[in-house]
Amino acid sequence: FYSERPGTLAQRRYKDDIPEEVKKRRLMEIVETQNRLSKESNQRDLGKTFKVLIEATSKKSEADWMGRNSQNKVIVFGKGDKVLKPGDYVNVKVNECTQATLLGEIV
Repeated sequence: FYSERPGTLAQRRYKDDIPEEVKKRRLMEIVETQNRLSKESNQRDLGKTFKVLIEATSKKSEADWMGRNSQNKVIVFGKGDKVLKPGDYVNVKVNECTQATLLGEIV
């Protein structure tokens, strides 16, 4: 939602004349657009291989790592048999995605 900035000219001179339902609708439109664009961006990465900096074990599974590529996108991938630790780099091929996360495997 829109929030006024204390002490600004707009706060002192203008009343908030936007109905709450309009604010909610506008916010929902922005969130939906961002989710769609994020999903489309992640789908363009399907099949690509990235150098990934391992950050931690995945929050959802002890069997997976979570890391980030050079575009700061989150990539989750299986730990496999390699001895790795946070701070290591590994090449990961992206096989699936959600709007927020790339999913892949070590190559």
